[in-house]
Amino acid sequence: MNNRIEQTFKQKDKEKLTIYFTAGYPALEDTNTILKALEKEDVDIIEIGIPYSDPIADGPTIQETSMKALENGMNLDKLFEQLKGLRSITQKPVFLMGYCNNVLKYGTEAFCKKCVEVGVDGLILPDMPMNEYQLQFKKFFEQYGLKNVFLITPKTSEERIREVDAQNGGFIYMVSSSSTTGGSWQDSPERLAYLERIKDMNLKTPQMIGFGISDYAALKLVNQYTDGAIVGSAFLRNLDPDNLEGSIKTFIKGIRTEEA
Repeated sequence: MNNRIEQTFKQKDKEKLTIYFTAGYPALEDTNTILKALEKEDVDIIEIGIPYSDPIADGPTIQETSMKALENGMNLDKLFEQLKGLRSITQKPVFLMGYCNNVLKYGTEAFCKKCVEVGVDGLILPDMPMNEYQLQFKKFFEQYGLKNVFLITPKTSEERIREVDAQNGGFIYMVSSSSTTGGSWQDSPERLAYLERIKDMNLKTPQMIGFGISDYAALKLVNQYTDGAIVGSAFLRNLDPDNLEGSIKTFIKGIRTEEA
């Protein structure tokens, strides 16, 4: 598992792109269709969102897709069933993104064991406190070889960032605050200062940034400072239920191509 992550970040031939999508959206059985399309379009890392009834850390688009997926009948048992053939579809690093309650309700060790069985590389749990991770989760994550990705923001202290860096979580998820919404990346001094600050810290763990990235210009810019970009809401908004594979191909081409 770790080899998949390490090899991905060693490749420097293109702008790194991570795509997030919500499991069970637009339709319950679309999970593997999307995975196959993302593999075909050669994205670098795949994040699969676990639908949750109270997704407080997500924006409106992901909240809406999460509720729709739950209405469609998506749950963890169904997701793990769908992912049984994951490694016959792709060898890209795959992370599940959800909430601590998803894991605790399923049973932490049982959840980790199931992740390993289907070939998941790691987890992103935005509401995971560091002390909770170290007390309850870390032993199981390490036992099963799963990476835990922590999040940082422009307001995160250097001490905290160094602590996150020391966890060796596959990558650090950089998110930006709501105070910097609007405008382009190039025109935002706050965003650029954030990128420069983290780059200057010379962290050992790769960093991926996910916020407001929906075109090639933003993707290219953030890749000059970080190890890649994460795109979720823009991807979900562009999914066409009647032409799922076609809409994915068009979106990925658009965000990877300067002329698009």
